[in-house]
Amino acid sequence: MQRYFVTHRASDQHFYIKGEDRHHIVKVMRMEIGDQIICVDPEGNQAVCRLAEITDETVVADVVQWNEGNSELPISVTIASGLPKGDKLEWIIQKGTELGAKQFIPFSATRSVVKWDEKKAGKKLERWQKIAKEAAEQSHRSQVPNIVQPLSFRDLLVISNDFDYKLAAFEDESRNGEVSIFSSTLKQMKKGDSLLMVFGPEGGLAEQEVLALKDYGFQLCGLGPRILRTETAPLYSLAAVSYHFDLLR
Repeated sequence: MQRYFVTHRASDQHFYIKGEDRHHIVKVMRMEIGDQIICVDPEGNQAVCRLAEITDETVVADVVQWNEGNSELPISVTIASGLPKGDKLEWIIQKGTELGAKQFIPFSATRSVVKWDEKKAGKKLERWQKIAKEAAEQSHRSQVPNIVQPLSFRDLLVISNDFDYKLAAFEDESRNGEVSIFSSTLKQMKKGDSLLMVFGPEGGLAEQEVLALKDYGFQLCGLGPRILRTETAPLYSLAAVSYHFDLLR
């Protein structure tokens, strides 16, 4: 059943669906009165709904049954990625959303080849948020991850104080055989805790960045004996988090 994140909830009995989602229902899916969809409100509440009215601007969906299920991770995971080349960040956002990430923070790292263009900021953020929304719908999430406008490395350090746990994936730790910090951190965490994980761009984190992260209370962790690409490491980490919290129960 097709799922939509709906910002206009008229009451406990009705949803109003507008914009691109209305277009998708009417023009792409070619749904008609009586067809059923799943609507998710901004608080993550989900309901099976039946299409009751279709106008030129709005689809009205009547609630048939509210669902109690929750597909979210019990902890909040934020992925901070040093700006990578090409469409790698889009891949991280799409697949990271499927794997349960709560938030994505791109940042300008010393070794980032890509430089953030403020003139294109609005369109970039809109595209990234759309990718996250569509991935959240496809994977039956009850929340759409937040995409933060790219930060400087210094600003990333400042906001890191808002998190309960902080890890930075560092390939030298993997080469040295470090295997316990990531898993031991997950074992310490409890429901509702927040985790910030930092990943460098293609060239990795620079030495001064590593030192600054340690000064701000980050633990450096390895991700196994193999060196992972910048677009692979966040997904590996999210998969490990999901396995720990969703399957080892």
